[in-house]
Amino acid sequence: MALLTVLHYPDPRLRIQAKPIAAVSVETRRLIADMLETMYAAPGIGLAATQVGVDQRVIVVDVSENNDESRAFVNPEILVRDGKEKMQEGCLSVPGVFEEVERAEHIRVRALDRDGKRVEFDADGLLAVCIQHEIDHLDGKLFVDYLSELKRRRIRKKLEREQREEHERSGAAAPAI
Repeated sequence: MALLTVLHYPDPRLRIQAKPIAAVSVETRRLIADMLETMYAAPGIGLAATQVGVDQRVIVVDVSENNDESRAFVNPEILVRDGKEKMQEGCLSVPGVFEEVERAEHIRVRALDRDGKRVEFDADGLLAVCIQHEIDHLDGKLFVDYLSELKRRRIRKKLEREQREEHERSGAAAPAI
């Protein structure tokens, strides 16, 4: 397994729409293992392949308190959305930013699991929010897109400034944003 580099907003690669996977392969399972290791190390409760620069429809989640209920979904799709709830969200690609976002309270999901078996299940609460958040990533959407233009602009400027300062401290050239 390997730690992967998580892309940070406003990196344009976060806006790429991921491509479906024809079949779960050894490479897909390796990607899932690397994504889980990266998610736990961050630490986070969800990660989409697009966040690590891979344009494949793969997400991993673990909303358990002890990090012992990892789940991976390939080609996930939301079949049904019911109700509405607001919950504070953060994102590994938008470090240090937490904002309230409104999402569906209950969802029905269909996907392939890490073994390539078709699964269909209902989710609510934090699991539903996490899955919706990660599927948004696969569609090139970030949680900041649910915020006002003013908040998005402030977040972008803050993160760009932090990235410039980090590169100045490390002596590396500033990234192209």
